[in-house]
Amino acid sequence: MLAHPPPSALRYGPPARRTAPAATRRTTGYWRRLLPVLALLVLVTRIPSFRHPLWSPDEGYLAVQARILADGGALYETVVDRKPPLLPWLYGAAFTLFGDESLYAMKALAALAHLLTAALLASIARDRWGDRAGRIAGVLHPLLATGLNPEDTQAATFEVFILPFTAAAMWCAGRGRPGAAGLAVAGALLTKQTGGAVLVPVLWLLRHSAADGAGARAGSGARDGAGAAGRAGLPRLAAGLVLPVLGAALLTDPAGFLFWTVTGSAAYATFTGSELHVLSRGLANTALLCLACAGLPAPLVRARRAARGTTTDLWVWLAASAVAVVAGFHFFGHYFLQLVPPLVLLATAALRPLPPERVASALLTSGCVCALFLTWGLLAPRPELAHAQRLADSVRALTAPEDRILVWGIHPETYWLADRTPASRYLTAGLLTNYSGGRDGPGVGEKYGVAGAWSVLTAELRARPPALIVDDSRGKPFAPDRLPTLRALLARHYEPLPATVDGAVFYVRSPASAPREADALYGRPPGS
Repeated sequence: MLAHPPPSALRYGPPARRTAPAATRRTTGYWRRLLPVLALLVLVTRIPSFRHPLWSPDEGYLAVQARILADGGALYETVVDRKPPLLPWLYGAAFTLFGDESLYAMKALAALAHLLTAALLASIARDRWGDRAGRIAGVLHPLLATGLNPEDTQAATFEVFILPFTAAAMWCAGRGRPGAAGLAVAGALLTKQTGGAVLVPVLWLLRHSAADGAGARAGSGARDGAGAAGRAGLPRLAAGLVLPVLGAALLTDPAGFLFWTVTGSAAYATFTGSELHVLSRGLANTALLCLACAGLPAPLVRARRAARGTTTDLWVWLAASAVAVVAGFHFFGHYFLQLVPPLVLLATAALRPLPPERVASALLTSGCVCALFLTWGLLAPRPELAHAQRLADSVRALTAPEDRILVWGIHPETYWLADRTPASRYLTAGLLTNYSGGRDGPGVGEKYGVAGAWSVLTAELRARPPALIVDDSRGKPFAPDRLPTLRALLARHYEPLPATVDGAVFYVRSPASAPREADALYGRPPGS
C-alpha cells in the first residue's frame, strides 16, 4: 500500500523514468528504515494509555456495548448510542479474541491506528515533496496527536480510529483511486459521523488532480479524456462510499441505524442551553492544541502563503475538519484530533525547504511539548475513574452476577468494572435527559431526552426490574428529584441504603413493592 513513485514537479503527475527494480529497492529500504522509528515513537507516546484500565466514559460505553453484543444483543435495539457501528463491532471482535476483562487489545489497536496514520501521512508527503518530507510528516503525527488532555488523546475511542481512514482517503484520492477513496471515507463515516468530512477534500483532490494531469498533457487531446476520467471516477467513489454504509444499515436495523446516527440527534447537536460552558471548553482545547504546535507557527504561516502551490487541498481538508469539530457545538478535546493530519502535512510543506538545523529545531520543540503532555498523562490523578472503581466494588458486594442493575449517571464504565448487566438499553442518563453533551444545566430534563426514550425505559424496568439502582448524579442537573418518572419509581419500589460512595446513593428493591403498584406506576390496568 505504501509503495511510492518518485516525487515530481506536478502534485500527482507521472513519475520520472526509473528502472522498476531500482525503484522497488529504494522504496523498500526507505520504509524499512522509517517504519521502526515511527513504531517506536508511537509506542512511546501511547505509554500513558496503558496506565489505567480506561481513560474516558466513551471507552466504558464501548466496552459495555461490546459485552451486550457478545451476549446476543443487537445494536440500536438492545443497546443504543448516537454513533455508527464500526467501533462497537471492533471492540466486540477484540473481546471475542482476547477476552473482555481488559482493554489492552483495544489500546494496542489504537496505537496501530496512529502508526498507520503516521505512515500514510509520510507516504503522502513523500509522494509530493520527497523522502525528507515523508520522514518529517511521519514523525510529526504522533507528536502532535498527543497534544491535548490525556483523557482525549490516550483513550481508544472514535476520533483515534477515524484518523487512519481519513489519511487513507486522501492517499487514495491523490493516487487517482476513487473507489478505494470512497471505501476509506465510508470507514471514517462508519466510525463516527464527522469522519465523513474528509469527503470534501477527496472530491476537491480528485477533480483537481485530473485537471492537473490533463494540463500536463495538453496539446495531445488528453484534456477532454482526463475530464471524462474524472467524471467516471465519481461513480466509483460513490459506490465505495455508499455500499458499505448500506451494508452496515442492513446488518443492524435500518430504521434504528438512520435514527441513531442521523435523525435522532437534533437535541444533542444544538448550541443553545450551555453557551458559555461549551465555548470555554472549546477555547481551552484550542489553546492545548496550539501549545502542541508551539514549534510550528512560522512553518504554518509559510504554508498559508504557499496555498497557491501544492497545499490548497490540505487547507480544504483542514477547513472541512474544523467544521467537523464545530458540528454539534460541544468542542470536546477528542474532536480536535481530526485536525491533526492536515496540520501535519501543512507543517511538513513549510518545513521541507528549510535548512536541516531549522527543521530539527522545530521537531525538537514539538518533541519537548509532547513530553510535557506525556508527563501529564503519566502523573495526573484520575478521580472519576477511582470513583467508578469504588462504585463497582460496592455493586459487586450488593448484587449477584446474574442481577441486572441501573447506574443513573454518565459513567457507563461502572457496568463493565462491576461485571453486571445493564437493566436498560440506555447506558447513561445522557440519552434520557440530554446531559450527554456535557451541558451545565439548561436544556437538561425528561422533555429534552431522545424522543420516546422514557416510554422504552419504563417498559424495560417493568419487564425486568433492576435488583439495584445506583444514583450517581451527585447534584448534577439530571438528579432523580428533577425527573418525575424516575423519582416516582424510586419512591414506590425502592429504598435507599444508609451507606453511600462519594455521594452516590444505592437503592434496593423495597419489600413493600408489589405488582399492583408497578401497574399503577406504568399506567397498566391491574390484571391485564
